Amino acid sequence: MLSEFVGTLGATFFVCLFIVLMEFIFRYMNELVGKGLDYSVLFEFFMYAALSLIPTALPLAILLSSLITFGGFGERLELLAMKAAGISLSRIMRPFYVVISVISICAFLYSELAIPAVQSKLWTMLLSMKSKSPEVEIPEGSFYSGIDGYNFYVKKKNNKTKLLQDIKIYDFSKGFDNAVVMAADSGRLKSSEDKLSMVLMLYSGESFENLKEQKTSGKNIPYRRETFSYKEVIIDFDANYSQMDESILSNRYMGKNLEELTHAIDSMTAHADSIHHAQWALYWPLYFDRGLLGKKSLKDDLESHEDYNIDRLMRDYNASAKLEIYKRANRNANRIKMDMPFIHGQTFADMKRVHRFDIERHRKFTLAFACLVFFLIGAPLGAITKKGGIGIPVVYSIGFFILYYVIDNFGYKMARDGIWQVWQGIWLSTFVLFPLGVFLTHEASMDRSINISNPFKRRKKKSGGDDSSSKEEAASNNE
Repeated sequence: MLSEFVGTLGATFFVCLFIVLMEFIFRYMNELVGKGLDYSVLFEFFMYAALSLIPTALPLAILLSSLITFGGFGERLELLAMKAAGISLSRIMRPFYVVISVISICAFLYSELAIPAVQSKLWTMLLSMKSKSPEVEIPEGSFYSGIDGYNFYVKKKNNKTKLLQDIKIYDFSKGFDNAVVMAADSGRLKSSEDKLSMVLMLYSGESFENLKEQKTSGKNIPYRRETFSYKEVIIDFDANYSQMDESILSNRYMGKNLEELTHAIDSMTAHADSIHHAQWALYWPLYFDRGLLGKKSLKDDLESHEDYNIDRLMRDYNASAKLEIYKRANRNANRIKMDMPFIHGQTFADMKRVHRFDIERHRKFTLAFACLVFFLIGAPLGAITKKGGIGIPVVYSIGFFILYYVIDNFGYKMARDGIWQVWQGIWLSTFVLFPLGVFLTHEASMDRSINISNPFKRRKKKSGGDDSSSKEEAASNNE
C-alpha cells in the first residue's frame, strides 16, 4: 500500500509542479518575452522557479495521490477485504500518517534551509531581466526612470508596433543645470546591435537645452531650441543581460530563514515604535508654548496634577497673554492636524512591512502542516467515494484546492493590511479545513457513505406496500 501511494505521489507531484510552474510563467511572461535571453538563462530561471514552487505543489500532490490511492483500494474492494479481516481504517492509515509526517518535516526543513537561497536567486534574476530591455518596461501615463539620467513619459504605447506616442524626455545626464527637454509626437526606443547603447528615434517634435556650461559674461543663461521632423538620440545603456548582486535583496523577506525573520521583525518593530514616540514627543506640550510662560512651568503643573483645570492654570495671566497662548495653541493644533496623515501613513507602511515578514515566518509552518490536512481530506474521501483513476479524484482535488486557495488568500490580505492578527489570517485555511478532514476520517472509519454533491440530502421513506413489506421482513428477521 505504501509503495503504491509513494509511486502515485511521485507522479502527481511532477504534474502539480508543472501546473503551478506554468501559472508562474504566465504571470511573469512580460519579463521573458522579447528580451533576447539565452536558453541557459531561461533554463536557470525555470529551474529556480520550480524549486521555489515545491512547497505549493506538494500539498496538492498529496491530496490528489491520497484520493487516487484510497479510491483505488475501495474500487478494487481491498479496503472491504481488510475490514472483513478485522483491520480498522485507522490501523490501515497508521503507516500513512508516519510517511506524511516525515514529508511535512522535510517540507518545513526545505522551506527553512533551501527556499531563502532559491528565492534570492529567483528574484535577483527577475529584477535583472526587467532591466535588460527598458523599452518593454516603459509604462503608459506615468514617468519611467529606469535609465540613469533620464526620465521618460509616454502617454500611449502600442505593444505590437512598439510605437510610443506623445513622448516627453527629460535628460539630466549632464547635470540638472544643463538639462535637455524633448517632446515628440511619437517615437521608438530600441537597443543597438552591440547592446551597449539605446537608440531613441523621435518623430515630429522639439527640444530645449540649457547651455550653462558655456562661459558667458552676463547672468543670463544661453539656451538652444530645436524643431525637428526626425531625430535620433544615442543613450549609453548596457542592455546585455547581467545578473545583479544578491545583496540587493538582503533587506527583503524572501531571502531570510526563520531566525533571520524573527530578528528582523523585532528590529523593525522596535524601530517603528521609537520613531512613533519620537514624533509625538515633538508635540509636548500639546497646546502651550513653555517659553511663553516664563518662570512658571506649565509642563510641571501638568505632570504633577492628574486632574487639572485650565482656568486655574491660566488665572495668573492677563488677557493679552492668554490671547497669545490660545493663538499659539491654535497654530500648534493646526500643525498637528496637518502632520497626522503623514505620521499615520508612515506608521502604516512600517507595520505593513512588519506584517509581511511575519507572514513569511508563519508560511514556513502552514505549508508543511497543509500536507497533513490534505491527506486527512484525501484519504478518507477516497475510501468513501471508492473511485480510483484520475477522473473523480481530479475534480475533488481541484475543488478542495480552490477552496483552500480562496480562504488562504482572504486570510493573507486580512493579515497583510493589519485587519486581523497575522497568525489568524495565515492559519485561517488550516482552521477551516482541518475539522473537515477530521470529520471525513470519522465518517470513513464508521463506514458511512456521504453524498458529496449534497451531503445534507436525506433518504426518502418508502410508501405503501413497500412499507408493509419492509415491516414483514423486519419481523421475520427478528424471529
